[in-house]
Amino acid sequence: MPIERVDDPDDPRLADYRDLTDVALRRVLEPAGGLYIAESAKVIGRAVAAGHRPRSLLVQEKWLDEAASVAGDAPVYVVTDAVAERLTGYAVHRGALAAMHRPVLPEVADVVAGARTVLILEDIVDHTNVGAAFRAAAGLGADAVLVAPRCADPLYRRSVRVSMGTVFQVPWTRLPEWPEARGVLHGAGLHLAALALTAGAVTLDAFAAARPERVALVMGAEGDGLSRRALAAADTVVTIPMSGGVDSLNVAAAAAVALWALRV
Repeated sequence: MPIERVDDPDDPRLADYRDLTDVALRRVLEPAGGLYIAESAKVIGRAVAAGHRPRSLLVQEKWLDEAASVAGDAPVYVVTDAVAERLTGYAVHRGALAAMHRPVLPEVADVVAGARTVLILEDIVDHTNVGAAFRAAAGLGADAVLVAPRCADPLYRRSVRVSMGTVFQVPWTRLPEWPEARGVLHGAGLHLAALALTAGAVTLDAFAAARPERVALVMGAEGDGLSRRALAAADTVVTIPMSGGVDSLNVAAAAAVALWALRV
């Protein structure tokens, strides 16, 4: 584990960490480069424990010992607070960042094999909501999470941070498009329950009282909700009864409520 002190934010060794606030740039560079960014020694440690491999770490001096313990053979670049802020575009309060090699995603059938409760996220664009949904999945007993092709990246830095590293704890992968996804999930023996506000939907408590043995909960995007293709693929449409003039919950909150109701 080489430890290298770097004083210049333009140093090419730090290229993976530059301009992290530019979301569009990171969306292009991270998948294409096979990388994602993990933030804080705790989250980096969870990624490493899940078998992910760091390419390098960026740390401030006071966090060096903690970060070095999870670095393995990767180089550790030590910078001042000022250099870290100039480099990333924000104050790195958590003391450590890691450029992690992005693992190859597994097949859907392998991820859901034996799963009794699966959470599906369709086209959710807010990384905070994706991270919060993963945290709910981990804390409330989901066996796997599946994300649609246009869903925000669970390994984006904000998603990882909000999830508290649970994106490394819950098995996950990407689904194909509907209706192909329906065939894959039915082939795995999963009942598709779409959370939506539609006429004739079954209330969550009624569905939970007679829940199928193996269920995949399909959650829709912020604002627009589930697509027509997702609703057409569903075996049951389920709704969470609301009061106080509120029609629905935030998608991550709705996922938490539904997962709690269907806990086994």
